[in-house]
Order: sequence, then C-alpha cells, then structure tokens
Amino acid sequence: MRNPSMVRSGPQRRLRDSRRLTRPIGVIGTLSNGGGEPTATSSGFELISGPLINLKNMHYQSTTVWHGSVLIVTKPGQEKPQLRLRQLGSMDGQTGSSQPQTVEGLKLYEDPEKAFWRFSLAVPVEKFEARWEYDIPGLYNGSGDQVQAPWEFVVPAEEQSMRIMFHSCNGFSVGTDMNAWVGPNLWNDVMRVHGEKPFHVMVGGGDQIYNDGIRVDGPLKPWTAIGNPHKRRNHDFNNQMRSDCDDYYYANYVRWYNTEPFRAANGRIPQVNIWDDHDIIDGFGSYTDHFMKCAVFRGIGGVAFKYYCLFQHHMAPPKSTFTTDAPQTMHAVNGTSGVDPRQVENTYVLENQVEDDSWITGKRPGPYVEERSRSLYMRFGKRIAFMGLDARTERTRHQVNYNDTYDLIFERLQREIAAADGDIKHLVVLLGVPIAYPRLAWLENILTSPVIAPIRLLNKRFGVAGGLFNEFDGQVDLLDDLDDHYTARQHKRERKMLIQRLQELARSNSMRVTILGGDVHLAAIGRFYSNPKLNLAGENDHRFIVNVVSSAITNKPPPKAVANLLARRNKIHHLDRDCDETLMPIFDKQPGGQEKSAAWNKVTMPSRNYAILTEVTAPSATSSDGILETESAKLDKLPKDGHAPLHKGEVGAGSNHRAADGISVQSGMYGGLDVSIRVEIDPQDRSAATEGYGFSIPPLMATEGAPRTGHRLSLHSRRSQPSRPSTAQ
Repeated sequence: MRNPSMVRSGPQRRLRDSRRLTRPIGVIGTLSNGGGEPTATSSGFELISGPLINLKNMHYQSTTVWHGSVLIVTKPGQEKPQLRLRQLGSMDGQTGSSQPQTVEGLKLYEDPEKAFWRFSLAVPVEKFEARWEYDIPGLYNGSGDQVQAPWEFVVPAEEQSMRIMFHSCNGFSVGTDMNAWVGPNLWNDVMRVHGEKPFHVMVGGGDQIYNDGIRVDGPLKPWTAIGNPHKRRNHDFNNQMRSDCDDYYYANYVRWYNTEPFRAANGRIPQVNIWDDHDIIDGFGSYTDHFMKCAVFRGIGGVAFKYYCLFQHHMAPPKSTFTTDAPQTMHAVNGTSGVDPRQVENTYVLENQVEDDSWITGKRPGPYVEERSRSLYMRFGKRIAFMGLDARTERTRHQVNYNDTYDLIFERLQREIAAADGDIKHLVVLLGVPIAYPRLAWLENILTSPVIAPIRLLNKRFGVAGGLFNEFDGQVDLLDDLDDHYTARQHKRERKMLIQRLQELARSNSMRVTILGGDVHLAAIGRFYSNPKLNLAGENDHRFIVNVVSSAITNKPPPKAVANLLARRNKIHHLDRDCDETLMPIFDKQPGGQEKSAAWNKVTMPSRNYAILTEVTAPSATSSDGILETESAKLDKLPKDGHAPLHKGEVGAGSNHRAADGISVQSGMYGGLDVSIRVEIDPQDRSAATEGYGFSIPPLMATEGAPRTGHRLSLHSRRSQPSRPSTAQ
C-alpha cells in the first residue's frame, strides 16, 4: 500500500472537551520527512485506549482460517508496535500445533493527539475449540505503569458454529439518574458467563456508545439553544465546529471504551457491530427531511462516521468530512466527502486500504451523510451465517434503506449460501430496531393530529410542555423514536418486503432465519409464522422467523407502565394472508422476585438485559418436561395462534427452560439454537446477578413441498397479494 508522508508543523491542538481522561498528547521521538510513515526514537507505547478485538470473516471458500483484528490507540509519533500471538491449546487441555506469530501494526490514522494501529489476525481453525492469547510488548499507561497483559480469546472448532452474545444500547440517555442506574454493570455478568462457557463473538446491535451529550455540554450546545428554527437550519458547519465536534466524539469514545467492565470485554470477545442513531446523535435520520438536510446534521454525521470506522470496525476513515467552508466536501465524490486540505494538515490517513470484505457497501451516499452504507456479511463458524443491516446511513423518516441496497444484500447472501454448498443451516440477521413488535399507530395518530398544534404554539411562544417537544425540529419528542420503528406506518411496505424476501430465502435454501434487534430498552421475543390454516408445524415452516429483542445492556429501561401498555397491544397481526405475527410469552416470573412489570405481563420485560444464542449440536436425553425430545418431535396438535407455543422448543419457555442459563445447551433441540435472555435483577448490584429466560429455535426441516410466498419481492412491487383484515399492519 502507498503511504503518504505526514508533516508535523505548528502547535499541537489540545482537546477542548473537559471530560477527557487522558492528558494532552505530545509528539514523541523524531519524525521522518521522507515521504513514508513517521519514525520515532521512543521505546514503548503510551496506550490511550484498547485493545479492542474484532471478528472479520471466515470466508466461504474455506472455514479453516479465522480472521480478526486488534485495535489500539496510542500517543502519536511512536515506533511501529508489534503484537505477539500464540495458541494456548484447547479448552480441555489439548495442545495445538500452531506456531507463535508476530504481527506488525498498521497505522490507520494519526494526528497531533493520537494514533490508531490495527493488527490483522489470521489463525488456523483446529479440530478443537482453541484458546489464543496476545500481547503487545512495550505498552504502558498514562502514569507510566506497564499495561497488564496478555488477553485471551477463543476460536471455535472446525465443525463448530459460533456461540453468540448479543447486546444493544450500551450507554446512558441524557438526563439519566446515575445514582439509580449504576454504570455498565451487566458486563460483569457477560464476563462471568464467558468464563464458564466462552463466547466466540459479541454482536453490537447499535448504540454501542451514546454521543447525545454533544448538544447538552458539548460543542452543539450553542447551536441547539438557537430559538429560531430557520436560523438553526441555516447555521454553518465550518471547520472550527467540525474540529470541536471531532474532539468531542473522540474523547467520548475514549472515555466510554475505557470504562470497566466494558473495557475488559472489548479485548477478549471479538466484536461485530452496526451503528444506530445514538452512535451519532439521538434520532439521527428520523427528523423532518428539511431539518435533517441542515449543515450541522450532515456535518456531525460525517464526524461520527469517522470514529465509527476506527473504533468499531478498525478501518481507516475518509480523509475529511463535510464542512460548509470547503465546497469540495459538500458533495460526495466516489461515495465519500471530498478532501479538505485543512482537515488533513499534520494528519496521516491510510490510503488505498483493502476494503473489508465483510462489508456490503451501498451504491450511493446516504441522504444526510456523505458516505455509503456499510452492511455486513460473515460466517459465524460451520453452520451459521450472519448479516448486519446498516439501517442508519440511508435512513429518512420515510425509508430505512434504498431498494438497491436490499438487492445488493440479498445477492450477496444467495451467492455466499450457494458457495457454502449446504453447510449454512441458520442465517442470523441483525437489525437496529425490532421488526416483530406491537403496533403504536394509535399513538402516532395522536402525536401528529391537529390537537397537538395549539400545544406546539404555546411551547414555541411560552415554553409550555417543554419536555414534550425536541430541541431540533420542534416535533413531539417521541415521534423520532416511533418513526424509527419498522412498525411505523411509513415503513410498513418496506418492512413487509424485507420479511417476505427473508422467508423466500429460507424456503429456497432450507435454512432457518433468526432476527436480532435492540433499541427499545426492554426484552421481548417476536415471531413471524405461517397462518395456522396452512397446517405447517414450526419445524417445517419457512415463514417462522424469531425476532430476539434484547435491549438495553446499559441504558435505563422504560417505566413498567410502558412495558404493560405494549403487552396489552400484543395482538395477532397479519403480515399478509399467509403469515401472522405476535410476541411470545416467556417471562413466567419477575427476575429475582423483584417487580419489573405487571404479573400478567409475560411478553415484555423492562429491565436491563442481553441475549445468548448457542447452536445445539447433540440431542439430549429423553425428558418428559415438555422440552423437545428428538429432532423430529412435534406438538401433539398445532396451536390455533401465536399466543401458544408453535413448536416443542417453545413449550415451557421461561426461567425453567433448559436453555435459560445460557450455558448448559441441554434443550435437545438438535440442529437448532438455544436462546437465553439474561435479565438484571437489581441495578444497584454491581456484581450484576441475573435471571435467565430461555427457549429454543428449531432448524428448518425439509421444505420441498412448501408453497412459495406468491409475492414479488421488491419494495416497489404492486403485485403483492392483499392481506386479509387485521388489527394492524
């Protein structure tokens, strides 16, 4: 790769954010002016943040090599670091034959304050589940002490699928009472379970960090305070504001990613992430179009994308971002902002980097970010494929993604599934928000009705009902959250198309699809399934798609009254004439006996939580407790609707199900997935004791006789068959 030179001149900029935990950074050593990367005379590396370990891919051509990366952030001007990697053997003491490796660091980005280094890992997949450890010689912290190492991670065996931990909403909303919600406690439980039965991958469903404070105590505070909406929309986003916002996002990432016990997990469980609105700012993409197009929103979208690339994907960012005082940055060139010479002054950015082949890159920039979307595809071991949808870069109030982006995604999925030659039995799809979830159309109707207009006028003139309206576009504050949902009326058609395409993909490849979604700060299990009149058992139903809703791992949950309201809206809905949907009863008891919701509410749990998905690779002993006994077992009779168990894996769902602990994998759902939701009992308990709730997802058995959906699977199609009357769509 060609590496441009970096010239250092002029005073070094200091971070303006007073919350920064690291000292201002100076150049160490002597820099080269000869056109290559800078060199240095220092020995050792002062660590600012990291290490962060990511999963990259197990290619369809071969699942015999595991690919990942490790990222560290150091002070600038230091010599190239190295990572030492060695295999420790199997989980049960077997010794591997792999030789130790030394991996050179690749500099992704450097400015006068920090340098980002990536170490690309490629390790052989053994016949056994293997433990690996790595360290980076010479790392020391700001006080001069050596950084404790090494760090360990686990790679699945060649015949094993990955054990998945899923989380979302890993941060706090502005105004949260931090005395009531004590830090990211649940990461203690994550690490405890990881110690008993390790996770191979940690899936972040969006909002890995909350950057909303940028408008409260950050550089957007004066802009937010502008009372005239017209002046606010027309406000410049010049290079000074960009620089201030850059400092804020960087400092907030360092602060949060250095917070224990989240930090401990980052270095030991390989991550796969997509972003959502709080990774940028609350509601980004879902405000009114004319306001979303304002320069400030477009600008912070670009700056947030920069640090999302670095911290969450270990990729070099664009060379510069949108500003109004550099016309060449105001329109995307080849899918990204043009280069502003001021923004790359005294700065090194890796050029001509190899594109991450896990990414499915959109064809054109988003409407409010001068970047193309980055969805994800990768193998999670032998039999599980994964697709993460970037549902934020292209989002508007009326769309989640471009239609051609869906085409790119499904073309990639079909190509990868075909190349896997029948190995892929499960497709796990990650969405930023739930897709099988109670409708709130009645609330949308109220909040957009003429009755709100007089209250809005009083708010604008006298500040009446200030908490009801947001600071940005003056709309009711809840509307951006409601508009984010796939179940919002303006996303109904797109939602239907996406589910039908996934169901057809499942049918044509005899592959079970399961969806992960977060965002809503409570736990729930939604399901799509064939209308009972079709007489399809869950094991044979290609329309049967579970939506595991797990949120938040850190943010506070909604009041129990909200969870109960959602539970009352848990009707039988009809996606189309052949497919129904509803939430599954699973919360048979209050966690640890502490009241979180009404006793009758079995479908929504307003308590912090995360989820675990584990493939069941061997049948368990015969049981008589209602759990699946053999891979071909079925219910005595099919249920009349989705309020009842749809297959044996849902019988007894809850705290007594064999999948509940997330560790034992004894449900007997051979070839399927055991799912556990780990729910926090007491937010004041720093040890993070949890209650587990479990159920199982069956594999998709032979579907040769299953009828096609009968729908043309395109967002713009007018040929989809009409739905029968329903409670809502």
